[in-house]
Amino acid sequence: MDKSLWLVLILIATGTYAMRLLPMLWMSKRLRRREQGTELNNIPTWLSVLGPTMIAAMFGTSLIPATPSMVSWAATLIGTLFTLFVWYWKRTLGLPVLCGVAIYGVIIYVGQFI
Repeated sequence: MDKSLWLVLILIATGTYAMRLLPMLWMSKRLRRREQGTELNNIPTWLSVLGPTMIAAMFGTSLIPATPSMVSWAATLIGTLFTLFVWYWKRTLGLPVLCGVAIYGVIIYVGQFI
């Protein structure tokens, strides 16, 4: 692999790690202050909203195919609908994502031969 690709991978890994580490360190410091009685008992609003907004952002970007074609748009639409259907049926998080990705992969694979 090219050295620039490794640099990009390291930067992405560092950014991903920092997005998880910094709020955890900040909250642990806040909890220590709360135990000492110098801070209020509540979690800030921005921290409770951070996780869902990151998931929504990743979901939004994943709805646009990398290589737009009729097959990729159909796979995205059907995979999303199937994910929502399985979520509505099971009310879990892992199984719907697995099923949606599997359906997407099957449609992309079969679409190569059409």
